[in-house]
Amino acid sequence: MQLAAIIVSLVLIAVGVALFGRAIVQIYQYMRLGQPVPAGTRTDQPVQRTVTVAKEFLGHTRMNRWGVVGVAHWFVAVGFFSLLLTIVNAIGQLFKADWMLPIIGEWAPYNMFVEFIGTMTVVGILTLIVIRQLSKPDNNPGRKSRFAGSKKGQAYFVEAVILIVGICIFTLHALEGAQHHVDSYEASFFISYPFVSWFGGMDLSTLQNLTYFFAMVKIATSFIWMITVALNTNMGVAWHRFLAFPNIWFKRDADGSTTLGELQPMTSGGKPIDWEDPAEDAVFGVSQVEQFSWKGLLDFSTCTECGRCQSQCPAWNTGKPLSPKLLIMSLRDHAHAKAPYLLAGGGKDMEGNEKATAEQLKDVPAAAIAEAERPLVGTAEENGVIDPDVLWSCTSCGACVEQCPVDIEHIDHIVDMRRYQVMIESAFPSEAGTMLKNLEKKGNPWGLAKKQRLEWLKELDFEVPVVGKDIEDLTEVEYLYWVGCAGALEDRAKKTTKAFAELLNMAGVKFAIMGGDEKCTGDSARRLGNEPLFQQLGQENVMALNMAFGEELDDDGRTTPESAKPKTAKKIVATCPHCLNTLGNEYPQLGGDYEVIHHTQLLQHLIDEGKLIPVTPVEGLITYHDPCYLGRHNKIYTPPREIMSAVPGLRQQEMHRHKERGFCCGAGGARMWMEERIGKRINTERVDEALSLNPDIVSTACPFCLVMLTDSVNGKKNEGKAQESLQVVDVAQLLLDSVKTPVDPAGESEAADEPAPEPVK
Repeated sequence: MQLAAIIVSLVLIAVGVALFGRAIVQIYQYMRLGQPVPAGTRTDQPVQRTVTVAKEFLGHTRMNRWGVVGVAHWFVAVGFFSLLLTIVNAIGQLFKADWMLPIIGEWAPYNMFVEFIGTMTVVGILTLIVIRQLSKPDNNPGRKSRFAGSKKGQAYFVEAVILIVGICIFTLHALEGAQHHVDSYEASFFISYPFVSWFGGMDLSTLQNLTYFFAMVKIATSFIWMITVALNTNMGVAWHRFLAFPNIWFKRDADGSTTLGELQPMTSGGKPIDWEDPAEDAVFGVSQVEQFSWKGLLDFSTCTECGRCQSQCPAWNTGKPLSPKLLIMSLRDHAHAKAPYLLAGGGKDMEGNEKATAEQLKDVPAAAIAEAERPLVGTAEENGVIDPDVLWSCTSCGACVEQCPVDIEHIDHIVDMRRYQVMIESAFPSEAGTMLKNLEKKGNPWGLAKKQRLEWLKELDFEVPVVGKDIEDLTEVEYLYWVGCAGALEDRAKKTTKAFAELLNMAGVKFAIMGGDEKCTGDSARRLGNEPLFQQLGQENVMALNMAFGEELDDDGRTTPESAKPKTAKKIVATCPHCLNTLGNEYPQLGGDYEVIHHTQLLQHLIDEGKLIPVTPVEGLITYHDPCYLGRHNKIYTPPREIMSAVPGLRQQEMHRHKERGFCCGAGGARMWMEERIGKRINTERVDEALSLNPDIVSTACPFCLVMLTDSVNGKKNEGKAQESLQVVDVAQLLLDSVKTPVDPAGESEAADEPAPEPVK
């Protein structure tokens, strides 16, 4: 037994280490096939990045959102790395059954740690096995299982390995106690003592043979796993335990914040594209997998196929072909299959001609060459890696990025592929073309004349200063109110605009609006993939805004250094989360650095200061829909809820999916301007969830959401599935209804004889 155990173990160790070392080199070479990233963007603040990795791993900050799954996974993950010395111990036991690690082998704290973590690793993996079995696609038909599409054979193999190794660690520890004649409970064997006692009744020869056997099983299982993983470099369910660390370390923001909000500027060869004079060899977007950055290729290889992104995706949940998990898996498998061809020097130039010679490609496997012929984006008939319907189903809601435990940046990769399709192939849903033409010609997606941006002012009974008309600049007001295209031109959104303006007027806040020369911020154009149009709109708006804030511009339209004002002196409030995100997070890329807040944040502040006091009850049950670009992208969840809490009479009830797990309305990612032809409409799914609560009011804080939810509610009313009295309103409208003092039939204020309320301190 001992001889067999030694031979089997040493052979597997030698083969496993050699193959695993080769696999690490291969993965490194694969990552290097990607494009460089702008200098410093992924390596700044190394200490902070290291702290972020430690926090995310030791705290399991993403996984622990999922309750028992997070706790179970923590023990499995920590056990994998912290119990590595048990392999050394097992190797020693092959040669001497009662061998122990020098120094720490008899140290009680170490033995207690091994005992506890080893046991909990077994409990943890058993828990995860049960969860996978309960959630497997066979038991959850359709799209209900987050494991749908995952490679279940690989997952079962990894789970079996962890379970076997965990049992071996526990058993070897108990055999160790028996051979050292432990005859009573002690700290080192506080869990395994019953087994120590049982083994203690056996003779020495039996104990030794059992030790050789379990040591061999532990080592063989570990290194069979290593060999299998080494031969399958695209086995994400195994490799994520190594690649997650660099993937988190190299994430966009060193502080560990979610990679949401702004999109990154387009780059070519690792350098931002100069849109005024782009290089002749500049690559626009991604049409081949090697055109992703090396961080993108690392993202793909890190995917663990857990399906959390899939379970939260509004497209997947409404029958559309997009699953963020399956998209990343497809890109990963394609990248790894194509890698031998690329490493041999293969590739196509911009005209589609092969760059490598026949001599260079002679040893490349036929499968790799065939993989290289596949279009990155193409239909099944074209043998495409990513179907166009997958690409255009994304609403950029950010649920996938928010939930991913290894910080994969799905939206950035989707938009990169869209950019090539729009800018080079002109291949995108035809309806979106109308929106793009309207933005180019009229500066707004509806194609309306700019003078109509100010029409809503005629419905107010007070004056709102207009920059360039009533005031020269914004130096005398506290806020610029960025009304936005929807807020100025869309009838339902204009109600929010007027309500917010009235509230600011009531609170005595000095504010002004732009004079109608402003353009759309470019949010939809950028997320559709038309980066040049976004750049054009954004630069024009930044110039207009900087001038409005009293800054002087040079001949190139940039703010002169001597006239530049601090960010805190340039305050903007917006009712549209898409405008908020673009103005606050993306315009700094274009030279516009402003302090931008959402109208719900300002309204909450005014309520807290006592400048707005809700007094009139608004009776009814209300449920709030979190706009994706307000919530997940900008982490603004509390203010709208605080406003509703301040309104007397309202009873709040959350939908099942809310806050970080909120469900999209279907309008983001330029989907507002595209028809929804596949599956169930996303806004209908969201309204069905709201109607399950039987609310009197559905509220939100975004003009896009307001339009989408209202359309669906009206459809439900026509079908007789929603009460006619059901309202869909912005929280600003609710607040205005409550702040206004009711008037009795005699025409006197009901509150006329009441003392003025004290301001809230």
